[in-house]
Amino acid sequence: MNKFGLYGKFIVEDGKRDTLVSILLEAAESMDKLPECEIYLVSIAEDESNAVYVYEVWADENAHQASLSLETTQTLIRRAKPIITGMERINTLTTRGGKGI
Repeated sequence: MNKFGLYGKFIVEDGKRDTLVSILLEAAESMDKLPECEIYLVSIAEDESNAVYVYEVWADENAHQASLSLETTQTLIRRAKPIITGMERINTLTTRGGKGI
């Protein structure tokens, strides 16, 4: 079993971290309707006041790409874009298994 995983970091304007966390948690909630999305975690690091991390695991890369074209996803992207000042794909992963998969 191989799954498509992503680990990314968003940098936001000063004071906007909680706003982005809220938007990304809405995204996570919308992913509940997609069985191809197996994990969508939103995290923060206390020592990085402008950073939000997202870890995702998908059935495959095509499922992830398809999710980006959904109207719900596009709406959330439009809301988030104005406060995002940078993005970093920390890694693209091949998830082999574990708890939660």
